Amino acid sequence: MLRKIVGMIVCFSMIFTLVGCSGKENSEAKVTDADFEEIVKTAEGTTVNFYGYGGDEVMNKWFDSYVIPQMKEKYNITVKRTGMNIDEIMNMMLSDKQAGNTEGNIDVVWINGENFKTAKESNLLLGSFTDKLPSYNNYVNTESEDVTTDFGVSTDGMEAPWGKSQFTVVYDSNRKNRNITDSESLKNFVKSNPGKFTYPVVSDFTGSAFVRNIIYDIVGYEKVSSLPEDKEKVKEVIQPAIDYLNEIKPYLWNEGKTYPADLSQLDNMYSDGEVDATMTYNCNSIRGKIDTGEFRDSSKITEFKNGNITNVHFLSMPFNTQNQEGAMVLIDFLMSPEAQASKTFTENWGDATVLDMDKLSDKEKKEFSADSVVIEKSVPEPSAGMVSIIEEIWTDEVLNAK
Repeated sequence: MLRKIVGMIVCFSMIFTLVGCSGKENSEAKVTDADFEEIVKTAEGTTVNFYGYGGDEVMNKWFDSYVIPQMKEKYNITVKRTGMNIDEIMNMMLSDKQAGNTEGNIDVVWINGENFKTAKESNLLLGSFTDKLPSYNNYVNTESEDVTTDFGVSTDGMEAPWGKSQFTVVYDSNRKNRNITDSESLKNFVKSNPGKFTYPVVSDFTGSAFVRNIIYDIVGYEKVSSLPEDKEKVKEVIQPAIDYLNEIKPYLWNEGKTYPADLSQLDNMYSDGEVDATMTYNCNSIRGKIDTGEFRDSSKITEFKNGNITNVHFLSMPFNTQNQEGAMVLIDFLMSPEAQASKTFTENWGDATVLDMDKLSDKEKKEFSADSVVIEKSVPEPSAGMVSIIEEIWTDEVLNAK
């Protein structure tokens, strides 16, 4: 989910322009008043354009070989998936908004966190729609904070939960000091295997998560979560973690002079043996990548003793979708017990379900994978504003450190 520096400059300049008028409601379109049965009828025979992260080949294969055929068979809807980094997707939506383009190319966007915050504040989303979806109403715990908020931002029905993610570091357990349980043992691993560890820049979603998890492990989630969104105060509290990241920097790949641009690049480096570790927001995807030969058999996940960051990822519709009915049918299907069960298998994707299992029948429950990896100790994400502050501090104090 790379956001290149140039892209960031363009993106932020648009954000400032848009936020200035964010009090205005989107006049281009609104969520249909039709019920779901009518929505399904209207969507029949149409095409839905799905945009989201495309760097996970196991997930891509599942989507293309399962979701697309199922949507055609069940609803006569053609789904086209476009894999794209979230920075590019955000820039597309921001550009459309600034240009007044009411005929967008995106119908469904895979989004969460600070990007949802930006999209919501800048009126880039169509509106509240989840109450229209049977799968959401029948199978999701709609009162759960995981669903009602996204990195501390109220979802207000503007995005539908799709899956749960748990961050972890993946490493080759055949290497020296291979038992990683916390930041200290990770440091030993890094120093014992110089040049064989790195992490993406924080403009990448997973690289940012690595930095946050190190901060949590060293400083403590409680101290970070109670902080005001004030850069100087945050910097003071997280300084021990910043010192840690600078301490390991000379031992990183390329001596920490550069960092991978995104997770896809890091995964490729790990696959090629250039580094001995990568990272992911999907613990269950590792088994699938081992089975396909993408990752080595000795790959192991890290369970930080102070907790691994966990969050929910969502689906939404841009303000200028050309097919909101088809988009809602696709989103509803992706939340259905059938699709949610399918993606829990590691050979498909290994993504954890967002459904409330107590709302499923015994027969439906049996369709889910019994081998899903769940890290027992999890910690929530900080607010979206806090994420941005931490990323700024890392850029100033680690990336650009003299």
